[in-house]
Amino acid sequence: MTAMRILFCNYEYPPLGGGGGVITAHLAAELATRHEVTVLTSGALGLPPESRSPRGVRIVRVPVPFRAQNAVATAPSMLAFMVAGTRAGRALARVRSFDVVNTHFVLPTGPVGAAVAREAGAPNVLSLHGGDLFDPSKRLSPHRYAPLRFWIRRLLRSADAVVGQSRNTLENMRRFYTPDVPALRIPLGIPRPPRLAGDRARYGLTRDDIVLATVGRLVARKAVHELLAVVAALAEERIRLLVVGAGPLDAALRALSRRLGTEGRVRFLGPVDDEEKFRVLASADAYVSTSQHEGFGLVFLEALACGLPVVAYDHGGQSDFLRDGETGFIVPLNDRARFATCCRLLADRADLRAVLGQRARQVAEEFYIDRCATEYERVFEQVHEAGAGARATARRLTAV
Repeated sequence: MTAMRILFCNYEYPPLGGGGGVITAHLAAELATRHEVTVLTSGALGLPPESRSPRGVRIVRVPVPFRAQNAVATAPSMLAFMVAGTRAGRALARVRSFDVVNTHFVLPTGPVGAAVAREAGAPNVLSLHGGDLFDPSKRLSPHRYAPLRFWIRRLLRSADAVVGQSRNTLENMRRFYTPDVPALRIPLGIPRPPRLAGDRARYGLTRDDIVLATVGRLVARKAVHELLAVVAALAEERIRLLVVGAGPLDAALRALSRRLGTEGRVRFLGPVDDEEKFRVLASADAYVSTSQHEGFGLVFLEALACGLPVVAYDHGGQSDFLRDGETGFIVPLNDRARFATCCRLLADRADLRAVLGQRARQVAEEFYIDRCATEYERVFEQVHEAGAGARATARRLTAV
């Protein structure tokens, strides 16, 4: 296999953003073992303009104003990245050639990746993450606005290849934007998590508690307020909830927990590093999420890999790999009563938790990052070879 020079473009990249940035980091790290990998992304909140990851990934960050939090991008910051990212990406392409550009999120990164690919004379692989096409919790979700739909349609049609990470994402692409663009589905993957021992005392928990955990940004789409309502409905002292994550709804959710009378049973742990996140999961009995929509849901895979049964709604890409009655329970969207019933069943039956948890680990084996990276690598090679052939043909025609 010939080593390639790969440029990833993503307006978010850890520590900025959520799952879309995280999967870019996972892919970049895995592919850097065989290829030369550069990432073009946003710079804000004191992050250095350039750095290298432990795997040798070169990370170039362009200054982006108007961003006040790691967890959430603002519309002005995304617009700023379109301008600054395009300028910086073109400059990169003029001094270092790239064999392929992989653009993550059709908006706001799509225009940047397309422009850089043109400058580099390289194919552009456009990766869709779900929220860039459809987010029911956002007033500015692009599917609601004709000008944005038109813009996205053009970006989809101009890409050399389009990749979606779930059936739901590809269905939304065809429903709202265009049914005539061929697209591949490549499920996302995670690095194999560390095997850490749980430490309940660390979180003020006892051996007899039934511990539910959830991880994610505290934003409207995650609907953590519904999860708090479920915990309140369970009304059982031994059922505890650990909430990992930060976001603009942090204070409001803490206030809601007090009003619901769950303050003593819910702990907000804030943002944590990966090691602490997996220690939380190792301390839990089940993973729960009332998210209104997920393009894929990497954290569900992390929970499965830790042997946790998962209770989640049925709306989003997680339906591709969560299996009702096998890895946990899939609940119709916003059916809180059924969600609470499933949580109570898991709380009451340690034997069921053990069976579902064992199956969860088995399913997770299908979704580690090496498999995802190999699929992407195959696409990169195909579009690069096709592009090289087209360029060679163009040169011959010019010579004639």
